[in-house]
Amino acid sequence: MATELYTCAECGALIEVLRGEGLEFTCDGHAMTLVTENSVDAAREKHVPIIEKTAQGFKVIVGSVPHPMIDTHWIEWIELVADGISYRKFLDPGDAPEAEFSITATSVSARESCNIHGIWMGEQNND
Repeated sequence: MATELYTCAECGALIEVLRGEGLEFTCDGHAMTLVTENSVDAAREKHVPIIEKTAQGFKVIVGSVPHPMIDTHWIEWIELVADGISYRKFLDPGDAPEAEFSITATSVSARESCNIHGIWMGEQNND
Protein backbone atom coordinates (compact mmCIF):
# COMPACT_ATOMS: atom_id res chain seq x y z
CA MET A 1 0.00 0.00 0.00
CA ALA A 2 1.26 3.45 -0.89
CA THR A 3 1.97 5.94 1.86
CA GLU A 4 -0.18 9.03 2.37
CA LEU A 5 0.99 12.32 0.91
CA TYR A 6 -0.03 15.81 2.04
CA THR A 7 0.54 19.04 0.13
CA CYS A 8 0.49 22.75 0.88
CA ALA A 9 -1.64 24.75 -1.57
CA GLU A 10 0.38 27.89 -0.81
CA CYS A 11 3.95 26.77 -1.49
CA GLY A 12 3.60 23.28 -2.98
CA ALA A 13 5.46 21.53 -0.14
CA LEU A 14 4.84 17.78 -0.09
CA ILE A 15 5.18 15.48 2.92
CA GLU A 16 4.94 11.71 3.12
CA VAL A 17 3.43 9.91 6.12
CA LEU A 18 5.20 6.63 6.77
CA ARG A 19 3.09 5.67 9.77
CA GLY A 20 -0.02 7.14 11.40
CA GLU A 21 -3.52 8.07 10.40
CA GLY A 22 -5.96 10.88 11.10
CA LEU A 23 -3.12 13.36 11.48
CA GLU A 24 -3.33 17.05 10.59
CA PHE A 25 -0.43 19.00 9.12
CA THR A 26 0.25 22.69 8.60
CA CYS A 27 2.80 24.60 6.56
CA ASP A 28 3.52 28.23 7.47
CA GLY A 29 0.15 28.34 9.25
CA HIS A 30 -1.80 26.86 6.33
CA ALA A 31 -3.56 23.50 6.57
CA MET A 32 -2.06 20.84 4.31
CA THR A 33 -4.43 18.59 2.38
CA LEU A 34 -4.34 14.86 1.73
CA VAL A 35 -3.35 14.17 -1.87
CA THR A 36 -5.88 12.23 -3.92
CA GLU A 37 -4.16 10.58 -6.86
CA ASN A 38 -5.46 11.16 -10.40
CA SER A 39 -7.67 14.03 -9.24
CA VAL A 40 -6.16 17.00 -11.12
CA ASP A 41 -7.83 18.04 -14.36
CA ALA A 42 -5.06 17.11 -16.79
CA ALA A 43 -4.37 14.76 -19.69
CA ARG A 44 -4.67 11.24 -18.27
CA GLU A 45 -2.79 9.79 -21.24
CA LYS A 46 0.31 11.77 -20.20
CA HIS A 47 0.14 11.06 -16.47
CA VAL A 48 -1.12 7.61 -15.51
CA PRO A 49 1.85 5.28 -14.89
CA ILE A 50 1.93 2.12 -17.01
CA ILE A 51 3.62 -0.91 -15.45
CA GLU A 52 5.33 -3.46 -17.68
CA LYS A 53 6.76 -6.78 -16.48
CA THR A 54 10.31 -7.28 -17.78
CA ALA A 55 12.88 -10.05 -17.55
CA GLN A 56 14.66 -8.06 -14.80
CA GLY A 57 11.56 -6.94 -12.86
CA PHE A 58 9.25 -4.03 -13.70
CA LYS A 59 9.41 -0.94 -15.88
CA VAL A 60 7.14 2.03 -15.18
CA ILE A 61 6.47 4.40 -18.06
CA VAL A 62 4.60 7.63 -17.38
CA GLY A 63 1.71 7.91 -19.80
CA SER A 64 0.66 6.21 -23.00
CA VAL A 65 1.72 9.50 -24.65
CA PRO A 66 5.19 10.68 -23.58
CA HIS A 67 5.12 13.22 -20.77
CA PRO A 68 7.19 16.42 -21.27
CA MET A 69 10.49 16.47 -19.42
CA ILE A 70 11.43 20.15 -19.72
CA ASP A 71 12.64 22.64 -17.09
CA THR A 72 9.14 23.97 -16.47
CA HIS A 73 7.15 20.71 -16.67
CA TRP A 74 8.52 17.29 -15.75
CA ILE A 75 7.99 14.10 -13.76
CA GLU A 76 9.75 14.58 -10.41
CA TRP A 77 9.70 10.94 -9.29
CA ILE A 78 8.27 7.51 -10.03
CA GLU A 79 7.39 5.09 -7.25
CA LEU A 80 6.73 1.36 -7.50
CA VAL A 81 4.99 -0.33 -4.56
CA ALA A 82 5.74 -4.04 -4.78
CA ASP A 83 4.31 -6.46 -2.23
CA GLY A 84 4.05 -3.56 0.23
CA ILE A 85 7.62 -2.29 -0.29
CA SER A 86 8.16 1.13 -1.84
CA TYR A 87 10.87 1.84 -4.44
CA ARG A 88 11.35 5.36 -5.83
CA LYS A 89 13.42 6.90 -8.61
CA PHE A 90 13.87 10.67 -8.79
CA LEU A 91 14.04 12.28 -12.24
CA ASP A 92 15.31 15.56 -13.67
CA PRO A 93 14.23 17.56 -16.70
CA GLY A 94 15.73 15.91 -19.78
CA ASP A 95 15.44 12.36 -18.35
CA ALA A 96 13.07 9.86 -19.92
CA PRO A 97 9.74 9.69 -17.99
CA GLU A 98 10.33 6.07 -16.95
CA ALA A 99 12.03 3.93 -14.33
CA GLU A 100 13.16 0.31 -14.14
CA PHE A 101 13.13 -1.68 -10.92
CA SER A 102 15.04 -4.99 -10.76
CA ILE A 103 12.82 -6.79 -8.26
CA THR A 104 10.38 -9.68 -8.06
CA ALA A 105 6.84 -9.23 -6.75
CA THR A 106 3.34 -10.59 -7.11
CA SER A 107 1.41 -7.37 -6.46
CA VAL A 108 2.52 -3.99 -7.80
CA SER A 109 1.18 -0.48 -8.24
CA ALA A 110 2.89 2.74 -9.28
CA ARG A 111 2.51 6.45 -8.78
CA GLU A 112 4.34 9.47 -10.09
CA SER A 113 4.59 13.15 -9.33
CA CYS A 114 4.25 15.77 -12.06
CA ASN A 115 5.57 19.14 -10.89
CA ILE A 116 2.44 20.85 -12.31
CA HIS A 117 -0.36 18.25 -12.29
CA GLY A 118 0.30 16.41 -9.02
CA ILE A 119 0.30 12.73 -8.12
CA TRP A 120 -1.01 10.01 -10.46
CA MET A 121 -1.45 6.30 -9.78
CA GLY A 122 -1.60 3.19 -11.96
CA GLU A 123 -1.92 -0.52 -11.28
CA GLN A 124 -0.52 -3.51 -13.11
CA ASN A 125 -2.87 -5.05 -15.63
CA ASN A 126 -2.81 -8.81 -15.07
CA ASP A 127 -4.35 -9.74 -18.43
